[in-house]
Amino acid sequence: MNDWAGLFWLVVLLAANAFFVGGEFAVISARRSQIEPLAERGSRAAKTALYAMEHATLMLATSQLGITICSLLILNVSEPAIHHLLEIPMHALGWDETVVAVTSFIITLALVSFLHVVFGEMVPKNLAFSIPDRAVLVLAPPLVWVSRVFRHIIWALNGSANAVLRLFRVEPKNEAASTFTIEEVATIVDRSRREGLLTDSAGAVAAALEFTDKKARDVAVPLAELVTLPETATPDDVERAVARYGFSRYVIVDAENDPVGYVHLKDVLRASEGPTVDDHVDAPLPAKRIHHMAPVHEETDLEDALAVMRRAGRHLARVCDANGETTAVLFLEDILEELVGEVQDATRRGYPGR
Repeated sequence: MNDWAGLFWLVVLLAANAFFVGGEFAVISARRSQIEPLAERGSRAAKTALYAMEHATLMLATSQLGITICSLLILNVSEPAIHHLLEIPMHALGWDETVVAVTSFIITLALVSFLHVVFGEMVPKNLAFSIPDRAVLVLAPPLVWVSRVFRHIIWALNGSANAVLRLFRVEPKNEAASTFTIEEVATIVDRSRREGLLTDSAGAVAAALEFTDKKARDVAVPLAELVTLPETATPDDVERAVARYGFSRYVIVDAENDPVGYVHLKDVLRASEGPTVDDHVDAPLPAKRIHHMAPVHEETDLEDALAVMRRAGRHLARVCDANGETTAVLFLEDILEELVGEVQDATRRGYPGR
């Protein structure tokens, strides 16, 4: 191989090394939330990028294999070429052969190390960190292709690494973490607010973060604080309760004051319809007008309780303790207030209870 061919392969190997470094950091830095919409729209590059992110350890093994091979070849290919090119002017200066050999080796080592570290490592790494979502779309497809071509070697290397981890009782993970924990999001929000990058004057962002830490019992209204009506309540009783308290929904209790359901003001209006309206207003509410409450445990996360109520199509939930006893009632309105602040019932009269 002549000197110029050696320099050509130096450039090629530096580019290959940069590719593997960039691909490695792009796969572990990219966010699924940015790639998944592109994949859903049919982007083949995005689908391949998701595959790479879901098989991160295989991609890391592929990258490390490529980086190692390129690094070993770079010095072997470049040193003879650069060494020979440096010998010519040094011999022309009349330097001793030993001095020429040592000096050319030191210069070659320093030059190749500089090129390798800067252009083969730092530039692609910083580029992948700066624009990970775009980098993974470009680098993931060829990286996946290389992993499939050398799949037997890579599977063996990855399996060996995982076996060593298990010896230390560490369970390997295939997929790179692409989400933030609640604590991380809270830290980001707090820092952004301090630096003036985020304005949360209404407290909605902070409330949303705190919302995930609360349980059903933290927001539910105890039975003793509820405004209730008996099972024998008539539409006229509900109308009087609305006139006095202003709530649009009332919990119905049995003879032992255990909640059996709830009634809405509009149910009273429906029960009062028809030609025999005078008879309806003094008769107990029909059972079909009383809505059952969705059951939730008092230790249920508030967001999970909200999901239960949404699936059941209920505005109220019965909160139970470990013994199955009803201890409180959870209102959809109170859950929403945890996110957006005070929600005022349009008919409410200012009564402090429920």
